[in-house]
This record gives sequence, structure tokens and C-alpha cells, in this order.
Amino acid sequence: MTEKQIFKFFKDTGALLEGHFELRSKLHSNRYFQCANVLRYPRIAEKLCKEVTARAVKSGKLGKKIDGVISPAVGGILVGHEVARALNVKCVFAEKVQSEGVDATGKPITKLAMRRFALKKGERYVVAEDVVTKGGRVQETIDLVKAAGAKVAGVVLLVDRSGGKAQFGRIPMFSLVQMTPQTWEPKNCPLCKAGSKPCHPGS
Repeated sequence: MTEKQIFKFFKDTGALLEGHFELRSKLHSNRYFQCANVLRYPRIAEKLCKEVTARAVKSGKLGKKIDGVISPAVGGILVGHEVARALNVKCVFAEKVQSEGVDATGKPITKLAMRRFALKKGERYVVAEDVVTKGGRVQETIDLVKAAGAKVAGVVLLVDRSGGKAQFGRIPMFSLVQMTPQTWEPKNCPLCKAGSKPCHPGS
């Protein structure tokens, strides 16, 4: 699958938006990834996840034995399911639970926990996620795997928009798309200066 074909899937399904957006960071950008839109279509999701999984396997960096795929909820669950299908292994997911305190915006702080599934010591997992910007949820998932005495063979993503900043030590990471979105502080945003108003596409 070529990069042109991959981007066409994202654009045709509304997953890659172009316009004027205000991000969760309050920065403004002319592009926004909403992977939930491409994952609405099971056949397309299957193709994309199968492609990135094949690339990871072909690299030889995952090793021969994979026991399962684990994803952080909610965005990574569908990706994890399709990656697990491609690898012919089980899939599990970590869920958000409320922690103590609130963040800077007053929202309750959440953390990931294994609520429905148990990881066994010595098992090897691939961590699957839809989009990574800073990699916080992926790192939490990695920590959960290690805390159970299991191991992480690799990280598989649809989109890496970290600009190469998201790294997880020696754990190999594979993504279909690498993109560093252009962002501006609101006061410096050329789109605002041109008279455009930003929209809020959601997380």
C-alpha cells in the first residue's frame, strides 16, 4: 500500500481534516487527524491495520512469539482488534479509571488500569494505538504490561504525529503515517489574521 493510497483513505473518510482548528493544547492548526472517522469503516480499518502489522512483522523486530495485543481505551481498541486479527492472537485493552485530583482545567485525572483482563507473566504483547502525539497513554499501557511481568514486543500505530518525539526506550515503534502538524499560538495564527475562526473537531 502506497502513502498516496493511505492518505486517500484518511481523506475520503474524513479522518484527515483540513481547515482551521483549535487543538486541545489551545494551539491552532490547519490540519487535524480524527482517526475515529476512518475506523467507522471495518473493511478500511482492516486494510490499514493489516498493512502496518505486516510492516512490523517484516522488520523482524517483533520477534517470533506474540501472545496478544493490548490497547489503551478508547481510541486504540478498534486498532488493537484489527492488529490482533492480522497476527492471529488475542486482544485486550486497558481502561480509564478516575484517579485522585483534577488537572489544570478542572477535569478529573484519569489513569489506565486492567479491569477486565489479566496479563500473565512472561507473555509478549504488541501495544496498538490509533494516534500518538506525546505518547502518554501508550507509555501507561507499556507500564501496565511490565508491572504484570509481561513484555512489550513493539508498538503499532496508525498515525504518529509526534514529529519523532514519541519514543519508548528500546521498544520498536511502527506507524503508517508520520506527520508533524503545523501549529501556531492563537495570537500568531495566520488563519485568524485572515479572518477565519477555528473550529473544535474533538479529541
